[in-house]
Amino acid sequence: MNPNTFPTKGNLILAKNSLALAKQGYELMDKKRNILIRELMELISTAKHIQSEIDSTFTEAYAALQKANIEMGIRNVSDVSSSVPAEDSIRIKYRSIMGTEIPLVEYNDIEQKPSYSFYGTKVSLDEACNHFSKVKELTIHLSMIENSAYRLATNIKKTQKRANALKNITIPQYTSLTIEIQNALEEKEREEFTRLKVIKRTQSKKK
Repeated sequence: MNPNTFPTKGNLILAKNSLALAKQGYELMDKKRNILIRELMELISTAKHIQSEIDSTFTEAYAALQKANIEMGIRNVSDVSSSVPAEDSIRIKYRSIMGTEIPLVEYNDIEQKPSYSFYGTKVSLDEACNHFSKVKELTIHLSMIENSAYRLATNIKKTQKRANALKNITIPQYTSLTIEIQNALEEKEREEFTRLKVIKRTQSKKK
């Protein structure tokens, strides 16, 4: 038997303190969950908007690319594409939201000059490059948001489990223990009071 369940005043104080701590923990978990859910809803809304923008920009980019292929020839466009430098400016940092590490992607978003010569190229190629550059930026932003949303959802699930454990197991357990110890102590006090009363009555009769 757990000695902390013995009906003593010390154990009653411990049970009440544990109950208060469990309730406080549940309130914190509940607030944390609500904050994370609010952040997640905002990210989902932003992700939908960016995804829609990516779809429309991709459509415009492929239309411009198709036009460039027709005007310049697929082989010439392919040769020009090999001159485009690889993206190596992406850096990932992290920020914390209620203990959840959220990625923060940084990259060089300064508009760069075309890597190809204007001689022998068409405006349609410039338009295609601009559209695909925008798609790149949107995709980087979307990947950051989706990764953040996944991390938040995972933490929300963990927080929900902890909150449920406190609400459905820990708090009822300490509530029941507090009541049991308190009832036992009150019964013990009544018995002690009755015993003292009997002793006092017996002593009075002897006199």
